[in-house]
Amino acid sequence: MKMSNRISGFQTSPIRRLVPFSREAEKKGTKVIHLNIGQPDIQTPREAIEAIQNYDRKIIEYGISEGDVELRRAMLNYYSKFGIKDISEDNIMITTGGSEALQFVFLTLCDPYDEFIIPEPYYTNVATFANVAMVKLKPVTSSSSNGFILPSIDAFEDKINKKTMGILLCSPNNPTGHIYTTEELEALLALCEKHDIFLVVDEVYREFCYDGKTFTSVLNFEKYQDRIICIDSFSKRFSMCGARVGAIVTKNMEFLENAMKMAQARLCPPNVEQVAAAAALNAPDEYIEGVVAEYERRRNVLVGALQKIEGVRINMPKGAFYFIADLPVDDAEKFALFMLRDFSYKGATVMFAPAEDFYWSSGLGKSQARFAYVLNEEDLLLAAECIKEGLKVYRKKVMHL
Repeated sequence: MKMSNRISGFQTSPIRRLVPFSREAEKKGTKVIHLNIGQPDIQTPREAIEAIQNYDRKIIEYGISEGDVELRRAMLNYYSKFGIKDISEDNIMITTGGSEALQFVFLTLCDPYDEFIIPEPYYTNVATFANVAMVKLKPVTSSSSNGFILPSIDAFEDKINKKTMGILLCSPNNPTGHIYTTEELEALLALCEKHDIFLVVDEVYREFCYDGKTFTSVLNFEKYQDRIICIDSFSKRFSMCGARVGAIVTKNMEFLENAMKMAQARLCPPNVEQVAAAAALNAPDEYIEGVVAEYERRRNVLVGALQKIEGVRINMPKGAFYFIADLPVDDAEKFALFMLRDFSYKGATVMFAPAEDFYWSSGLGKSQARFAYVLNEEDLLLAAECIKEGLKVYRKKVMHL
C-alpha cells in the first residue's frame, strides 16, 4: 500500500530508531546502557506524585484550551525567580509538551515553504515538526572545534530573505550543552527587529547550568517583547517526561490569539498531568539544586572517562545533560549498530544517538554521537568502558585499522 509523499520525506528518530536492536540485545541477556535518550532516572518530586495519588475529581473532564488557570498562575511565581515578573497568566499557553509548542509556533507563524533559521546541530525532532508545517529549516552551522558557540550574526543575516519568519534556538542546548550568552541573545534580537522576524527560544533546560555559569532567559529582554516566544516544559526539570506538559510564553497577544485556533482544535492539554505539574512547582528549591548538582557530577564522570579514550574528542558541555562527541570511526550509526548487535563487555553494551540527523546540512556529523548523561555514575563508568573496548574491536574488525 502506498503511503503519502509527505510521510516518506520524514526522518525516523536517531534517538529511538535503534530501539529494536537494543531489545534484541536485551533478549540475549545483555545489559543495554541507554545514553541515547534524555530520560532521567532521578525521582519526580514527591509533591507531583502525591497530587496524582490524591486526585479526587469524579470526572476527568475537558479543560480549557489554553491550560488550567491554577497552573499558569503558579508558573508566574516560578518565572519570578529568574527576574521575569512583568507577565500574567494570559501570556502563557499550556501545551502537550514542548513538542506541541514548537508545532504551534511553526503552524501559527509560517505558511507552507516559509523558512526558519536554526543553529545546527539541533534537537533532531525539530525537523519533523518543521516538515509537518511544510516549513524549511535554514541551518547556520556551529562547530565542535570552538565548543559549538553561536555562529556569527552575519552568518544568520546571510540566511534571511522574504520567506524567513524567525530564528529558533535551544538554550541550554540539546544536543551540544552550549548556553547562549546575554550578548548573543541581544545581538540576535536586534537582528530580528531589523528584519521584523521572531526569536523563538526553547528554554526547557534553563536550570541546568554548570561550573557557575548563569542563564539568561529571552523573556528578560523587555525591549523586544513583541517578537519573543519562549518554549518551556516540565519534562526534564522535574523528571516527568511522560506527563507531556509544556508551555508557550510570550507577550505577543496576536500570536497567542492565533495559536489558540490550534489549541482549541486539539481541545485541551492533559488534565491530570497539569495537576501534577502545578504541584511540582511547590517542590522545595533543594529539589532542583540537588538535581543540578547530580547532573554536574554525572557530566564530569562520563566526559572525563570518555576523554581518556584515544581518538575521542568532546567539548565540556556547559548545560543541559547532553554532549556531542567526535568518535574515531567511519560512521557513528554503523558503530552504534555494531555495539548493539555484535558487542558486549562485562555483559553490557551502550546505546547512543548517532549525530548525523541532528544536522540539516548533509555530510555533517557522520562520525559524531550524542550522549545523554542521565544515569547513575556506576552505569556511566561501565558505559565508558564498553565504548573504549567496543572502539578497539570495531576499528580492528570493521575498519581494519
